[in-house]
Amino acid sequence: MPVFTAPTKDQQFILHDVLDISSTDIPGYSDLDRDFTAAILGEAGRIAEEVLAPLNKVGDEEGCTLENGVVRVPTGFKDAYDTICEGGWVAMDAPEEYGGQNMPQIIHTSAMEPMVSANMAFNMYPGLSHGAMNAILAAGSEDQKQKYIPKMVTGEWSGTMNLTEPHCGTDLGLIRTKAVPQDDGTYKISGQKIWISAGEHEMTDNIIHLVLAKVPGGPDGVKGISLFIVPKFLVNDDGSLGARNGVSCGGLEKKMGIHGNATCVINHDESTGYLVGELHKGMRGMFVMMNEARLGVGLQGYAQGEVAYQNALAWAKDRIQGRAVTGVEEPEKAADTIMVHPDVRRNLMHQKSFTEGARMLTYWGAMMIDRAHRNQDKEADDLISLMTPVIKGFLTDMGFETTVLAQQTLGGSGFTREWGLEQFVRDARITMIYEGTNGVQSLDLVGRKLPMNGGKTIMGFFDLVKTFIKENEDHADLKSGYLDPLKQASKDLQAAGMYFMAEGMKNPNNALAGSYDFMHLFGHVAVGLMWAKMAKAAYAALENGASDTEFYETKLATGRYYMARHLPATSMHLSRIQSGGDTVMALDAANF
Repeated sequence: MPVFTAPTKDQQFILHDVLDISSTDIPGYSDLDRDFTAAILGEAGRIAEEVLAPLNKVGDEEGCTLENGVVRVPTGFKDAYDTICEGGWVAMDAPEEYGGQNMPQIIHTSAMEPMVSANMAFNMYPGLSHGAMNAILAAGSEDQKQKYIPKMVTGEWSGTMNLTEPHCGTDLGLIRTKAVPQDDGTYKISGQKIWISAGEHEMTDNIIHLVLAKVPGGPDGVKGISLFIVPKFLVNDDGSLGARNGVSCGGLEKKMGIHGNATCVINHDESTGYLVGELHKGMRGMFVMMNEARLGVGLQGYAQGEVAYQNALAWAKDRIQGRAVTGVEEPEKAADTIMVHPDVRRNLMHQKSFTEGARMLTYWGAMMIDRAHRNQDKEADDLISLMTPVIKGFLTDMGFETTVLAQQTLGGSGFTREWGLEQFVRDARITMIYEGTNGVQSLDLVGRKLPMNGGKTIMGFFDLVKTFIKENEDHADLKSGYLDPLKQASKDLQAAGMYFMAEGMKNPNNALAGSYDFMHLFGHVAVGLMWAKMAKAAYAALENGASDTEFYETKLATGRYYMARHLPATSMHLSRIQSGGDTVMALDAANF
């Protein structure tokens, strides 16, 4: 059985030593002292370790079943869901007026992380509800908020997003699901949606589907898309449940991973829908849900890497194989543990340095969301918009790679189901695909986000890096181990941006052929900046006489590995980008 321990100490280090959240000017942050966050993260970690982690393998092996239109979830999932609801974990950041606790996004994010590591498939049930709820809060009417949000906050009702159809995924302008207006102001929704996570199950009394559809006679493409609330059961004016709506599960997908989550074909047979926001403006509301989901998926990527790393480390400390090249280290044993071998250490350091850097980047991103929403800070809003495809794409690519490296640590045992590593690999794989494939994320980054605001937003990121380096270059150890590598990596990122500006107008393929490399280049620089920030905090703690010197010294050694071993990849990505699109587009389709 795989092991998992919530990384609470590292979470607290980021929140308080690095981000210093309780001293920040964001409304609500002054309440987030160490004792408060320790209580929240401690309980979240306990639930993750004791309730969710034991069900991870159960969910993978049992999966979900469809019986007479009802989806049965794996053994123990319903009790675990009730535990989550009773603790108020579904929507702790929801407005108090609808029953939430109005917690900042950064607390919701950090509390959810260990639950995702412990059982990603399970966490998708409350996770989809959270996104659907936020879309209604952003685009719905006050009546809709009062009608649906309180029950979604408590978890009595859950939510989904219905986008993809059998013939189209990313290109939503091709959707065929139609919404016919009725005399009473409702719409009759007809069509089929596929790959709907948590689309049908028996854990909640109602499921609130958010559905994209087109009203006949509207504009073509995405300009004609509207957003609708389509509840599984209609809701009466007094809040009680009415008749079953014309929405049903037509089948369950047989998937590579996340078996514990019900991934459904959802059929809409003239189901009753309620318009959310303006007619033909449905993408506005859905993007609220999609952007949040993309940040959450980035978290899923490194969170699976975290639990995989923990199991790889436990194995490496126990498995004996061969002797250290420098001489026998454990003479009382028939062989040394594989921890003595440099390649095993490299493997583990690669995993550890990525997951800790990714955690910092994600929490920093959550802080930008809070600053954007709670301070009405447009620069923060623009910055997190720029970073969203980087966080989603880079962290999931690297998170999957981390699970594979962890699996490799176990050798042949990692390929068997007994030790659990192959499940982490399979579960992590979907993060690179859903909520917009990583190829699409890279195109969004280069095609839309890079030129955003005339390039001012990306220049703002460069200024963040330059300012941090300039303000801290007098610290010799920080400069040599962190700032100098970060400066060179940032120069590579700027050079890539200049290449796109110079060549992209001449031939768009030159830009788009390098978009994936740019996403990774950007990701490395962003995580490098986060490591520099963590190193500064660790040095300060040691200089101030911190008692736990081992923790801070370990943090510095891990960060130096990232800067020395991960960050030089920026030069490779720059070379690929500057090679242009000719080699990529050289073959005719028939010659592949």
